[in-house]
Amino acid sequence: MISTSKTEIKHLILGWIAISVAFNIAINGISSALNPLYFFVSLITVGFGFILHELGHKFVAQGYGAAAEFRADFKMLLFAVAISFTGLLFAAPGGVIILKHLSPEKHGKIALSGPLINMMLAILFYFMYSFPGDIIHLIARQGFLINAWLAVFNLIPFGPFDGAKVSNWSKPVLWISLFVAAGLLMFFYTS
Repeated sequence: MISTSKTEIKHLILGWIAISVAFNIAINGISSALNPLYFFVSLITVGFGFILHELGHKFVAQGYGAAAEFRADFKMLLFAVAISFTGLLFAAPGGVIILKHLSPEKHGKIALSGPLINMMLAILFYFMYSFPGDIIHLIARQGFLINAWLAVFNLIPFGPFDGAKVSNWSKPVLWISLFVAAGLLMFFYTS
């Protein structure tokens, strides 16, 4: 059974808002970031990418019988917003805390679930671009870019990133995943 708490919901909402602000400023610039349309688009695209990524980790971990909840890192959220004014993105908003000893394989699969969700969302947003309308195109473009970037960024095989856990379990799975995520990102720019 999937469980959550009020604390987790609060942390997800605060993380979602802070990351949406950071992405909006970094992608659209400081002056455009004040535009309600751009902020709304950021809330949708970052919201799907961030929340579904974290819930992917949570649901897979709970599927293995582990207690798991998202906790925001408020210092990193402030850092993400601050650095976004330079046009750079560094998003490490927190993570899913898993309260059970699991094998490297299970930790690797839990870690991989988030970037896989981002890859699937990137593909969905890419196909959404075929629908008419300027707002839909803006959502599709930004949704694709954010989710492809989140997949690549999270698969970095270092420190607390998902890629380190995937690499600890299976280096071939890590490199195939990185290749696919990076390929998605390049495909969008060349088509």
